[in-house]
This record gives sequence, C-alpha cells and structure tokens, in this order.
Amino acid sequence: MKLAITGATGNMGKAVMEQLCRLEEIEHIKLLARNKKKVKKLWKTCKPLQHKTEVIIGSIADKAVCERLIDGCDYVVNMGAVIPPTSDFDPRAAVTTNVAGVHALVSAIEGVQEQQPKLIHISTMALYGNRNHRHPWGRVGDPLLVSPFDVYAVTKLRGEFRVLESDIKQWAIIRQTAMLHDNMLADNTSDGLMFHTCFNAPLEWVTAHDSGVLIANILRKDSREDLSTTFWKKCFNLGGGAANRITGFDTLNDGFAMIGGSAKDFFCPNYNATRNFHGLWFSDGNVLDDMFGYISQSVKDYWQHIARIHAVYALGKAVPKRWIKSLVIKRLLKNYNAPAYWAKHNDTERLQAYFGGKDAYEALPCRWEDFDLLREGRADGEQVDYERLRTCSTTIDHGFDFDKSDADITMADLQSVAEAHGGKLLSEEFTKGDIYAKLTWQTQDGHVFTANAYTVLRAGHWHNPVYESFTWDFDRLSKKDKIFAQIWYDSHEIDEDHLYRLDEKYNPVPMGGEQNA
Repeated sequence: MKLAITGATGNMGKAVMEQLCRLEEIEHIKLLARNKKKVKKLWKTCKPLQHKTEVIIGSIADKAVCERLIDGCDYVVNMGAVIPPTSDFDPRAAVTTNVAGVHALVSAIEGVQEQQPKLIHISTMALYGNRNHRHPWGRVGDPLLVSPFDVYAVTKLRGEFRVLESDIKQWAIIRQTAMLHDNMLADNTSDGLMFHTCFNAPLEWVTAHDSGVLIANILRKDSREDLSTTFWKKCFNLGGGAANRITGFDTLNDGFAMIGGSAKDFFCPNYNATRNFHGLWFSDGNVLDDMFGYISQSVKDYWQHIARIHAVYALGKAVPKRWIKSLVIKRLLKNYNAPAYWAKHNDTERLQAYFGGKDAYEALPCRWEDFDLLREGRADGEQVDYERLRTCSTTIDHGFDFDKSDADITMADLQSVAEAHGGKLLSEEFTKGDIYAKLTWQTQDGHVFTANAYTVLRAGHWHNPVYESFTWDFDRLSKKDKIFAQIWYDSHEIDEDHLYRLDEKYNPVPMGGEQNA
C-alpha cells in the first residue's frame, strides 16, 4: 500500500501516523508538509515509518506539488487544514489551505487516468453550525448552517462541496467531531476562543487516538479487499459514542477537576457565547464504529491520560482558585477573540451573532445561581430532562422520506426537497436511484447551481451566498426555507433580519455596509 498524506503534523495527523506504524501493509508514504521542522518531531513517536517515508515540502494549493504527492499512490488521506484560532487571525491561510488546497488536490487526483488513488477527505462537524437543547442531535443530511464569522467552517464547507462534486471515482468524506488531543489545554489557554463555547452546547467528543485508529482501520480493511462497497462515495460523521456526549460546560468542568476545581470556580456565566457555536450529538455516530470498531476511549479516559502525561497540572490544587482565574482565564477576556473584547470595542456585529445583540450580552447574569444550565435541567428559561435528552435522539424533516434507500430516490423526492428549501429542481429528467447524476437546481433567490442528488439529499448541501462570499444570510433565507428554519430558529428569533458579512480584509461589515465579492 502506498499512501499520500496531508496534515500529518497536526493533532489528528500525528495520531494517524502512530497507528500506521502498526500497519504491515504500508510500503511507502508521501507526506506533504510546509517545512521540515515539524516533520522531524514525528519521528519521536513514528520512527518505524521513517525509512518508508518521503517528505515533500510545498503548498497544498500548488497543483504541481499535489501531482507529485499523489503520483503512484493507492490512497490519499487529506487531513491538511487551517483550524481555529489560526483561521480567525489568519483567514487567508484558511482560504488557501481549506479551499484552494482541496481544489488543487482534487484536480490532481481527477487527472490520473489509470489507477486513480482513493481519497479520504477529513471534513468537520462545524458545517452543521449552532445547535442547542431543541435539536441537539444531528446526522449526515442535516442542513449545513455554518455559523456567522466562522471562516474555518465556510472554507471547509466549500472544500467538501468540491470533493462531493468531483470526478474522483472513489472518495469518502469524514466529518470529524470535536477532538481531544494532548495539546488541547495549552491551545485553549492562549486565545479567547474558549469563550466561544456555549455552556449549554451539545458536544460529542472523540480522542485523537481513536480518530487515528479509524483511519488505519479503513486502510487496512480496504487494502485487504474486505471493505463494503457502501463505504466509498459516502459522507460520515466521526463521533465518540454515548460516553462522550456531554455539554460545553461539562467539558470545562472536567478539565478543571484536575486542579481540584470546577468551571464555576474559574468562569462566570457571562464570559461565554450563548449561540453561534458548532456542536451536536450524532444520531448516526454508530455507523463508522460498526464498520471499523475504532471507539475505545471516553472523555474520562482522556482526562486521566492528560493527568498522567502532564503531572504539573496537579500542582494547581495548591494554588488559590482566584489566582488561577485571574492569571489564566480573566487575562484572556482582553484577547481580540473574546466577547468581552468585542463589547469593549463596540463590535456590535459579533455581539449580534454570538448573543443576539449587545443588550442580550449585557443582560447575562454574573452569578451561576441565576444562569440556566442544561446539565442541571434548565435552558433558556425552560425545564429540560437532560438525561432523557442525551438518550433520545431528535430528528428534523429533510423534505423527503430520509429513511428510504438511495436506490428508491425519485424525481418527486428531488422536487420535494427543492421546494422545502424554497427553490426548484430545474432538471427535467432523473433516473430513479441515480443519486450521483448531475442535476440543476434553483434557489429561492433565483441562483442556479449544479449538484448531484447525493450532495443535496444525503450530504445536506444547498447553495446560498456563503458558498461564494463571506455572507451569512440565514435570517432572511430561513423565512422561506423550511429545512433551514427548523434549526436556525432554535437559537434565532423569527423577526431577526441581520445580514452578517466580512469585507475584503475579513472584518465584520456593519449592517448596510459594503458587501465583499
């Protein structure tokens, strides 16, 4: 087996490489990296692969580099991505890697006439946008309502669409959920990004280790010709299972337990966003695990692992909690990525996106006894049976019978979905079950786009301005789009009428300002 890998030096990439050390089928690996420094660190834990590995230095956005990377390979595993917080302060890098890079890589694979490599493309659950207790569960096929100002999610959305609509013969898209990795604590105490996590957001975690096991198991099984044909040309959610379905508050709480505290000791309820996050529990999270048996670690296992490898955190138990709150948490409130910073600098657009406006932000309570916590049975003034919510999945109406097989999809199904979106199916012919046939659709705005039935019905894509510009127009679109409305109005008022945009310098455009191209 010969592999081409991007993103091998990232947190998921390193976990994958460690698992590939155990894969006897590996003959040769080509790694694409931006510099040699990070690659050298890989050999500390992946030394058995060093003599089998060829390192190519270059940009994934360079098609010639991609052609060299994939030449002679059986599989391409694309984990290369610019993620938050880097995508927040360097959005151009996210566009280059997550969009232009995917286009270059896909084009290179499409250009292979004989023995075309198979592509495993890592996408993200951030495509689903914000969820709360009203629809905490989701599955592949749900609408993709990427959160306003989330450049990472937008660029990954565009990259995924390119893969879905490509001429690659065999591909698989895996939407990675929130990932627990060894550097997570350090990564989240250097930026205001942690304040984007809604305390009541549903989050399904998976460890980097288990993600690595999944990729290795896919390669092992397919190379032995033991993989079902139902895997390729499909999109999947990569989750961590029932034990890893918690909330944003639980995540912070579990982390602070290592130093003898809780989230309530170090955070105030008005520190964090109340919407505009990305997180959900997967009702179809068992699909990949049933096929590849990769889940072995829980959130509890992860924190025990972190306590072992970072024993220094235990020393925090001897430090007064008010000192830690001041030195570690409160200092980040001054960071450009924190809501408190937005309020101080009158960034009304972000306050609107993340809270529903400046007044809503300022009205948040300072005391935990005045804040509704989902895990304690309340959210947004409502009583919620939290344990029942975690075990009984919710669904939405996708505009057709979602449970019917691909082979039974008809023209009527396509028309029904288009109408539910407020648009039309323009194609006049469709062979029953031909879900990868190119079709022409029209949005409620009259925009015409091309996409196959799988992309729209099974992967949840429906064209809107965010596919072409950094423009989030879901307040308006949801008034006519019945599929969008089911999720969007869980955290937005029906009378909201806000257009979120970024200008050419990736700064928020005030309502009524110039729109970027």
